[in-house]
Amino acid sequence: MASFVASFVQFLSAQPHLAYGAVFLLALSESVPVIGAVIPGTAIIVALSALVPSGVLALWPLLAAAIAGAIAGDGIAFWLGHRYHRHILSLWPISRYPAVIARSEAFFERHGDKSVFIARFAPGIRAFVPLLAGMLAMPVRRFYLVNILSAVVWAPSHILPGVLVGASFGALGSSAKPVAIVAVLLIVLGWLLLTGTRFFVRFAAPRLAARIERLRMWADSDNSRMARLLSRFLDPDRPQLRIRALVAALLVGALWLFAGILEDVATQDPIVVMDQAIFQAFQELRTPIGDAIMIAVTELGDTRVVVAVTAVVFAWLAWSRAWRAAAFWLLAVAGGSALNTAIKVALHRARPNELLYSGWSAFSFPSGHSTVNMVLYGFLAFLIARGLQPAWRVTVVAAAALLVFVIAFSRVYLGAHWLSDVVGGVLFGFAWLALVGLFFLGRPGDKIRPAPLLLAALLAVAVAGGGNIYANHSVDIGRYARQI
Repeated sequence: MASFVASFVQFLSAQPHLAYGAVFLLALSESVPVIGAVIPGTAIIVALSALVPSGVLALWPLLAAAIAGAIAGDGIAFWLGHRYHRHILSLWPISRYPAVIARSEAFFERHGDKSVFIARFAPGIRAFVPLLAGMLAMPVRRFYLVNILSAVVWAPSHILPGVLVGASFGALGSSAKPVAIVAVLLIVLGWLLLTGTRFFVRFAAPRLAARIERLRMWADSDNSRMARLLSRFLDPDRPQLRIRALVAALLVGALWLFAGILEDVATQDPIVVMDQAIFQAFQELRTPIGDAIMIAVTELGDTRVVVAVTAVVFAWLAWSRAWRAAAFWLLAVAGGSALNTAIKVALHRARPNELLYSGWSAFSFPSGHSTVNMVLYGFLAFLIARGLQPAWRVTVVAAAALLVFVIAFSRVYLGAHWLSDVVGGVLFGFAWLALVGLFFLGRPGDKIRPAPLLLAALLAVAVAGGGNIYANHSVDIGRYARQI
């Protein structure tokens, strides 16, 4: 992986015109209807800008390529609208976005000529406003005046922040270029995840709901046994049944993936070679600043913190007389930890650095940090989210998932676990969480006030986590030293 990164950087350094050409096409694609919503142009441009301070790309050619591409993209969209008028809106694939077109047209009518400038910075409508400007006969000279002005402002507003981020890599020394490449990949991956989620919420989810409703109407009108079962399952008055079915499906999927990784680890399949390559890559990318951050993160997932948070949440549930939730809470955390240890002892897989731990903890698969924190914060998020509005549920679940992810990632970064240990630990923890959740959902739950429970949990994490970092950070810096 390290050789690939070096080769990639060397390739861009030797032939930067290809990168500038790519930036031109990406900036152009941002303003083309439909294409601009599919290609992560802005994300890649910002990410590539981080390569400027390391000398891979030059600032002025990058700015020129982005400005020229932005002007050309809006110009093409304007010409299409001016040439084909409303007929183009009936053509595929533009015809599949009537809501975006209506929103863009209302935006143009409200803001007039200024809309071409403003829309450049507005995701969603920016690919349609220049098209509508051409359709609605905006004067050509006025359009290009606003088009050029907006491109001159847009390009630096995206490239300079990327350059600033890249400049901060200077403190990383020889690791600056590899870290910049990793940043490019992470930004693009984040854009893809965000775009995929937005696409599902806006387009896929409504269509899926409509098909389910048609299926339910058919099941209600049919007298076969299968139709009656399906009607019962899709009954809007019995949402718990569908939720349990979804949890069961997630349980099966997680167990299937975990079993696949377990088999590969037990039989020493090529996954072992991948583990070693990733381990070496992260050891080469490590820096003192990154080490300090990742050690603090991994200390948030230590046993001391897990026990403290478990005890505080259990005490709060008991004080609230939510006895059933308290019992399942202990079962989830203690059971997940015990099963994780049993698998470790049975498999006897060695860690990348066998000197880090002793006893049962010396074994590697699956990662205890990943498993237990997945169960701990997953079940906690479930208990809290049940009493919140849908918008806040997403926030709580996303925050818990992020915390679990960074703790799991810290184990790979620090060389405490192989990547397959961490992925297997997350999957096993999720499967155990789903199994416990299936039984917990089988009966009406206790009334739990989410806000006080969230506050108690946050205080527990802050106090126990902060205390653990304060007490052990200096020792853990030497314990998790870079391994080359």
